[in-house]
Amino acid sequence: MSQQLLHAFAAQHNPAHRWADLKVGMTVRVHQKLKGEKTKASIFEGLVIARKHGDEPGATITVRRSVGGYGVEKVYPLRLPSIEKIDVVKTGRTRRAKMYYLRDKTAKEIRKKTRAELAHLKALETAPETPEATPQETPAE
Repeated sequence: MSQQLLHAFAAQHNPAHRWADLKVGMTVRVHQKLKGEKTKASIFEGLVIARKHGDEPGATITVRRSVGGYGVEKVYPLRLPSIEKIDVVKTGRTRRAKMYYLRDKTAKEIRKKTRAELAHLKALETAPETPEATPQETPAE
């Protein structure tokens, strides 16, 4: 009974639904409030390489970026109250659920791959649609 009440309460007060459309491969900008003497916003922009636990209370995203030649990853719980907003800078097309293989690649290799994917998508969008040719029957000899 208590589990049902918890799930009902979580469903009503679910701030994670604001970021339900976040997917692996998107480049995002995370705005987080930092508290100290003064409250200021910290902005971290990077590629979402993992999303875990769906819409559960413990749902997280892992954001990676390259800073000064070093890879920096941050794991953000989606229900973290200090996250003000998450902006999607650009979307990417991926074939994997987790992009951990990017840890071994350099920033230049990652940019090259995404540039090639974008060029391929633009070519598909601008290509004129041609109706499929129907096979013609050849007379039997």
